[in-house]
Amino acid sequence: MTPATVFSDDRAYPVAPGETLTFGRSKECTICLDPGDTTISRRAGKISYESGGWWLANLSSGNLAVVDEVGLRSVLAPKRRVALETVTRVIVSGAGNRSHALRVEVPTTTGAATESLVPDGDPTAIGDEVLIRPADRDALLALFSGYLEDPPRYKPYPRTYEAAAALLGWPRTKLTKRIEYLRTRLDKAGVPNMMGHIALTNLAEYVLARRLITKDDLHAWRHYRR
Repeated sequence: MTPATVFSDDRAYPVAPGETLTFGRSKECTICLDPGDTTISRRAGKISYESGGWWLANLSSGNLAVVDEVGLRSVLAPKRRVALETVTRVIVSGAGNRSHALRVEVPTTTGAATESLVPDGDPTAIGDEVLIRPADRDALLALFSGYLEDPPRYKPYPRTYEAAAALLGWPRTKLTKRIEYLRTRLDKAGVPNMMGHIALTNLAEYVLARRLITKDDLHAWRHYRR
C-alpha cells in the first residue's frame, strides 16, 4: 500500500502501514515541533494506519485543530481520534500566537467510489436559481480568503466588511449590499442559516463546503489583481 505523507517545514515524512508517526515537543517524536516550547505536549499526537484506514489521534491534554481540504476547521478533543480521508492540516498551538502546522496526505483507496460535491451543469450555480457572479466571487474571496490560506496565514473566520471592502478597493456599502443580497437569495432558495447574528460564518461554511470558492480561485484572484 502507498504510504501516507506528512509535511512539516518543507520536509516530507512517509508513514507506511504498520508504522506510527508522532509529533510533539519531545525530541523522541518523529516530528519535534519545538523542544523549548512547554505549551506543546511532549507527545501531542500520532498518525497511523489501523482497522483499514488512516487515523489522527490527539495524545495531549489540549485540543488539536484539524482543517479539511476546503478550509473548514474542527476541533479534535484530547484522547480522541479522527479518520483521515483527504488532505488535512493539523495545527498545534504553541506559546504566544505561534502555531505549528502539519499537512497530511493519505492515499486514495483503490477502487473507492467518489462523488463530486459540485452539481451537474454550470459549476457557478447553486441549485437552479442562485448564481455566483464574478463580483460575488470577488466579495466572497475578500471576506473568506483566510479559510483558504496555509498556516501561519490561515484564519478560520471572516474579515469585517470594512477590511474586505478595503482589500477590493470598494466602498463598504457596495460590498455589504452584494453580500446581503446574496444571503437573501440563498435564504429564499432554501439554504438554512443565512440570516441571524452568525450568518456570515454560516455563509463562509456553505460556500467552502460547496467549493464555490477554492484555493485555486484564491491564487487566480491574487494573480489577476496584481
